Amino acid sequence: MTTEPLSPKPADGAATLLTVWKSAQARLKAGRIDSPAIDARLLLEAAADASRMDILTDPYRIVTPQQQAAYETMVERRLKREPVSRIIGKKGFWKIILNVTPDVLSPRPDTETIMDIAMLAFTPQERFTAIDLGTGSGAILLALLTERTGATGVGTDISSEALAVAKENAANLDLNDRATFLRTEWAAGFGDASFDLVMSNPPYIPTDHIAGLDPEVRDHDPHLALDGGPDGLQAYRDLAPEIKRILKPLGVFAVEIGWDQGPQVKELFEAVGFTDVKIIKDLGDRDRVVTNGPDPRTNPIPKA
Repeated sequence: MTTEPLSPKPADGAATLLTVWKSAQARLKAGRIDSPAIDARLLLEAAADASRMDILTDPYRIVTPQQQAAYETMVERRLKREPVSRIIGKKGFWKIILNVTPDVLSPRPDTETIMDIAMLAFTPQERFTAIDLGTGSGAILLALLTERTGATGVGTDISSEALAVAKENAANLDLNDRATFLRTEWAAGFGDASFDLVMSNPPYIPTDHIAGLDPEVRDHDPHLALDGGPDGLQAYRDLAPEIKRILKPLGVFAVEIGWDQGPQVKELFEAVGFTDVKIIKDLGDRDRVVTNGPDPRTNPIPKA
């Protein structure tokens, strides 16, 4: 069955959702931007107040001169390697949409590996407490609370600006009653054996590697959230004993790592007394998380 477009086909040369999208897509492709079609669509949705469905079902909808001008500005920014999430101020993570600013790391799909582990470790209605150390936008904690309605959680960060973003995201997702955000260094101030689940995506890029990162990351993510010290492992040296201290005896921890840091980080957590520590791969088949929890690659997430 075919569906007729909502708007009639306009005269040649008219600016429509389809024509401006295709034009921008070609420009981004010529500019060697990854995923030009997706980026062009996301920017068009923001500039023309359109949804993905609008572009598919109403491709001949006229784009106003004001919308064209806004779109042109956005495309130019993307050609200068500014990330889409920075341009539109939003980024999807797991099943939620988050506000992002230059004060927070733009959440990435690789980090969803932590969510895969948490989904296996705790059942949908289970009551438990979680903490996200270095929470940034609140992405990990808020995605968890959306999925596990019996959970409550805390996000910590040393950046007041990041915490303001996380609090706004919690309010937008109606999670204020179950999410608390506090300014502190990692887990400082929390009592021993306080949490059932500890999660973190700490800085893990070696200091002298930051200059070689893609411009989207190097020039637009806060260096505080990237710089892991000379060897990239400083955060884990700080975190391992703190996580051991605040985690309940049968609790689960999950920390994101760089793809080549698995053995070293695993050793740091074993050195403070954790057992059954394992390295979990992401969907790209690269080492991504160190945990004492279940492995999603061998234990598929059960359907709720």
